[in-house]
Amino acid sequence: MLSRMDKLLIASNNPKKIIEIKEILGDFFDEFYTFNDFGLESPDENGTTFTENSLIKGEYGCRKTGMITLADDSGLCVDYLQGEPGVYSARYAEEGNDIKNYQKILEKLHGVPYHQRTAYFISVIALVFPDGKKIISEGKVEGIIGTEPKGENGFGYDPIFYLPQYQCTMAELSKEEKNKISHRSMALKKLKEQLEGIK
Repeated sequence: MLSRMDKLLIASNNPKKIIEIKEILGDFFDEFYTFNDFGLESPDENGTTFTENSLIKGEYGCRKTGMITLADDSGLCVDYLQGEPGVYSARYAEEGNDIKNYQKILEKLHGVPYHQRTAYFISVIALVFPDGKKIISEGKVEGIIGTEPKGENGFGYDPIFYLPQYQCTMAELSKEEKNKISHRSMALKKLKEQLEGIK
């Protein structure tokens, strides 16, 4: 049974991702730890799907620490580019940083009309327990790739991911607004529902 005092290892060293996870799961776990706390580097994410990569990280963290471990693998999938960058979202450009990654997308979509710039963010979360139990949840949000970056909030591809229903990019939303509608928040909320069932 899951108790309120359980500790959670977040299989990430991404500070913004960690904050988002803590804010949404704070009513389940009192203590949060990250790979940095144990001097761990992320394992090679050599899976071909988001689910495989989440499980690689989650099982690794759980095996190394003996703690309940949460791993997230998320990315951007652009329809016109046959799903690129997909599982390679974090390392799409050779330089592997946020700006270079989204600039590569903008270059590939240069001149592509609005109606062909559809895309979606996806997040797959794996929660791995020391007894071998695993919970998988998925969240997805659809949008359009803009023609230029806008907004100072968020991270990754947020500045070029336009949300027609909000008439702004993901990076123009406040942290509170993003936490209500983002792909990761959707996956975390589905995870919370499953946790409620075993609490």
